[in-house]
Amino acid sequence: MFVTNPIGISGEKEVAKILEKKGFRITEHNWRMGHLEVDLIAESRKEIVFAEVKARTTDFGGKMPEEYVDETKRRHLIAAANAYIKQKRTDKLPRFDIIGIMVDAETGEITYRNHIENAFHPSARTITSGSFTGSWRWSGSAGSTRKR
Repeated sequence: MFVTNPIGISGEKEVAKILEKKGFRITEHNWRMGHLEVDLIAESRKEIVFAEVKARTTDFGGKMPEEYVDETKRRHLIAAANAYIKQKRTDKLPRFDIIGIMVDAETGEITYRNHIENAFHPSARTITSGSFTGSWRWSGSAGSTRKR
C-alpha cells in the first residue's frame, strides 16, 4: 500500500536509516508493478533486500507489528521481487526482511524496532535461470538458495 499516513512515513524513514547504517543503499521506496508493491528495496554489492515495513502506534491485540506479515503478504512480496528482478535484470542475492516499528502517536518518537533479516525464503520456484539474465535461482525447498 502506498504510504500516506505519518506513522507509515516515519516507519519507512526509520527503516531506511537502519538499512543504510548496515551498508545498504536505498534504491526504491514503495516500488509498484500492478497490484504488487514493496515498501523498500535496498542493495549492497552482493545483496538486494526486499523490505516489508509494519509501523504501528500500538500492539494491536497483543501482536507486534512484524507479526502481521502473513503468508498471503509473503507470496505477494515474493511475486513483486520476481517482477523487480526480471525488470532490473539483477543477479544480486535476494533477501526478504521484515521490520516492525512502533511510533509514539503523540510525540512521533520511535519506541520499538525489530529488524528480522532473512525473515523468510521463497518456498516455490518463483525465479528460474530462464526467467531473467541473472545467475540466482530460488529452489523448490523452503529456506534454501543456490547459485547456478
